[in-house]
This record gives sequence, structure tokens and C-alpha cells, in this order.
Amino acid sequence: MALIRLQDVRCEVRDRTLFHIDQITIQDKDRIGLVGANGAGKTTLLRVLAGFEEPTTGFVERRTEVSYIPQLKPYNEEKSGGEISLATIDDAMSQSAGLLVADEPTTHLDLENVERLEERLKMCRGACIVVSHDRKFLDEVCSQIWEMEDGQVHIYKGDYSTYQQQKELEIKHHEKRYEKYVQKRKQLEDAMIQKERKAERATYKPKSVSSSEARITGAKPYFAKKQKKLHSGVSSIQTRLDQLEKVEKKKEDPPIKMELINENQLKNRTIIKGEKLAGVIEGKKLWNPIDFSIKAGEKVAIIGPNGAGKTTFLKKIMSESEEIRISPSVSIGYFSQMLEVLNEEEDILTNVRKTSSQDESLIRIILARLGFFRGEVFKPIHVLSGGERVKVAIGKLLVSDANVLILDEPTNFLDIDAVESLESLFKDYPGTILYVSHDRRFLENTATRIFSFKNDHITIFDEDYRKFIESQSVSTTQHSRYEEELLRVEMEITNVLSQLSIEPTEELDQLFQDLLREKKNLENK
Repeated sequence: MALIRLQDVRCEVRDRTLFHIDQITIQDKDRIGLVGANGAGKTTLLRVLAGFEEPTTGFVERRTEVSYIPQLKPYNEEKSGGEISLATIDDAMSQSAGLLVADEPTTHLDLENVERLEERLKMCRGACIVVSHDRKFLDEVCSQIWEMEDGQVHIYKGDYSTYQQQKELEIKHHEKRYEKYVQKRKQLEDAMIQKERKAERATYKPKSVSSSEARITGAKPYFAKKQKKLHSGVSSIQTRLDQLEKVEKKKEDPPIKMELINENQLKNRTIIKGEKLAGVIEGKKLWNPIDFSIKAGEKVAIIGPNGAGKTTFLKKIMSESEEIRISPSVSIGYFSQMLEVLNEEEDILTNVRKTSSQDESLIRIILARLGFFRGEVFKPIHVLSGGERVKVAIGKLLVSDANVLILDEPTNFLDIDAVESLESLFKDYPGTILYVSHDRRFLENTATRIFSFKNDHITIFDEDYRKFIESQSVSTTQHSRYEEELLRVEMEITNVLSQLSIEPTEELDQLFQDLLREKKNLENK
């Protein structure tokens, strides 16, 4: 059953068409992921679906109640961002609506709560449409992807990974079309050049015709006629060139080569070392004392639930608390969501250049990788969206004179294209990066080490995120096996006790003692 139907819907912003949808429907039980670049109109479309905004033209038919989770959650100084997000989600999902519209619902949620939300959405009785930059989340929840691009909505069946595969096939098909276009254009251009050369030669008397023959046959008019025919052929080829369907070459990320301050001195060296670093705030213990070290060039992911002490840990490093030693060659750069590093009255390029000694060409390459091309770098900060400002702040940090970068949840408010660009920039960055993130796909693609915060403890894992998750799965399996063994032993103890109460023997007593020891060992494990 169709819950929502859009017919000839057009939304405009300041005389610019944001998007135009001929016809689209949302059916009962649909699980839709809405993706697209910042500014493509995703939030506007969600607000139109929810009835909070009217389209410029067109018709929206709703056959069900709609509940809405906004991108900007209501502020409450007594609650954390995660608590506010959870309360907003609970309120929206408690309504008896047939369609849930969710704009970045995972913002400020830790991994545990993101996974809980995934399960809730899978069990949701009606339909849902979500905007999210978390690709793993979209894989878990969605059965179709709506892509907003160039003012249109394109529908792809399957989860986000399937959508990516389809996009890759489209790119390969486009590359083949581009190659054919280039080949055909060259053929036509070569043919036109040949005819032009023949036309030039046609003004001269050929060697095979003698002067007397030329006087008798009138060579000049003959060759003038031939020249006219050749020029006509040139015009015909030019017409075919003009009519040839143009295929643009897909943009490729330009390579970057950055030179960092003290890069050679720091190479392969331990640059940050902590000894018995404890996490205590206002008498509350966040983690037990820990020893750790970080080498130059590592990409260290800080993961764990909200309130576990991740940001506190990073702040202790930045403030160089007495338990931490940092190499004097280290220069730390910090990214936070507050974006106080940006001057709103200055343009993008000016903001970024202020703290960088890199060449302007490299700065422009970094900004292009983040989505700011050519003249866009001269936009003032105050006209940018929240996501665009985040990208500028990250670009400013990447090209700064720091050689150790610390970022607290850098992927928040970025569209998926920007997150994927940030992944490639992290890989290309020659310095050291410490960052907090709950984005599982981002962690998989960037982290070389994991610092996991959980239950007053920091676990340091010296491999990538995939292997870390595999190790956790093994631990979970072992834990389940121990629980099964413990249950078996407890049942045997109960059985032996009942026998001892009826007819005690030395053998039963010995078996009882053995079972108690086995139970204690399993509990310790």
C-alpha cells in the first residue's frame, strides 16, 4: 500500500531549483536510505514528506501519520548530545505513525546505541526513510537507496553496499562511453585534417599534368572544383563533430604530497607516551591507570560508549598532563565541532591559508578533495552550511603546520561523499592522527590501532578495526561457551546435592568438591 505519493513536486530556494520529482511513492514496510551531497535538498525533502514544509509546486498525498526526527535536536543544557538524541528518537518512535522520517538520527549516539537503533528500525511496523552518513547503518537498515543528484531522485534497490556496486558499474560504463567518444572524435578530427590538406594541395597543378595539358584542359577550374568538394567534406565532418554527443571525463582525485614540520626527525619514533595515566573527573573514575605509547604516522581510533572518557583522554594529551610525555618535535592541531577556528567574514581560502605554510596549489587540491572547486574557495564562511563549515575546518587542520592531528568526531554533519574523501585524506596524510569516531565503515577504512574504552578500562589493540571486531566476536563466543559450561556445572551440582541429601558417600562428596572448583574456574574466566 502506498503511504506517501509525490507528484510533479518542485522545491526552489532563492530562484534556484533544489530538486524536481516527477512521481515517487513510499510503500508500507519500505526501508529507504536518502543520500546525496550537502546542499542537495535531503532535509528539505524529508520536511516535505513530514508536512513541515510545502513544495514550491506539485502535489503530496499522505495516507498515514508521519513521525519526524529532525537533524537539529532540541537543546537541553542538563542533557548530553547522546541523551537528547535518544529522547528525540524515543518520542518519534512511540507515536503510532505509519511512516518514520529520520534526519541523521545517529548523531551523538555511541556504537552501542546505534546498533540498538538499527534493531528498532528493523522491527518498525511501518515504513521509514532515513538520512545518514553512516554507511554501515544504511547497510543494516535499508532495502533501497534514494540518491539526490543534479536536482533529481534516483532509486536503487538494495542496501548501501549494493548501491555502491551499482554506482561503480555506472562509472565503468561511463568510462567506456568516454573512451568511445574520445576515439570517435579523434577519428573525425584526423579525417577533417586530411581533407583540409587535400583541399590545400588542390590549388596546385599535379606533377603528372604537363604545362601544355594544363593549358589545354584548363587545370585551374578542375582543381578549384575539386577543392570546393573537399571543403564541403570538411564542413560535413565538422557538422558530425558538432553533433557528436559529448561525454565528460569523470573527475579524479588529484594526488597530494605534503611535507610536515620535523617529519624526518619523528619518523618511526615514539612521540607520545603515557605512564599510569588515570581517568578521574570530579571523583568519578572513567578508566583505570594505563601505560601507552603512540608512534609517528599511526592512525589511532578512540572508540567506546558516551561518557567513557574518550574526550577527556584526548584533552589530557593536549594539555600534557604530568603522566604524559610528548616529543618536543611534535606540534598538535585540534578539531572540535565548535568550529571556533573559522572567521565567518573571511573566505574559505583565506581561513585555511592563515595557519598553513603549504603551497596554495596543495591547499586548493585538499579543498577540492573536500568538495570546494575553483572559485568556490572564495565563498565567505557565513554563507556556508553546517556541513560545509565542518569540511573547511578539517581542511584547515590537514594543511596546518601541525604534525599530530586530534579530531573529536570529525564525520558528524558530513555527507557520505565528504566522509569518503576524508578517508582518503587520512590515508594520504603522512603525520599522526588520533580521532574519536562511531562510524564503523570509517574506522574500518582508516584506523591502524584501536584504543577501546569500556567498563572503566582501556583496551589497546595494535591492529586495524576489522581484526579488532573479529577478536571481540571470538571473545563473545568464548564467553557464551563459558556460560553454557557454567550452567551445566551448576545443574550437576544441584543433582549431586540432591543425591548427597538422600545417601551421602565419599565419592559423591569428592565429586561435589570437584564441581565447586570447576564452577569457580569458569566464573573467573
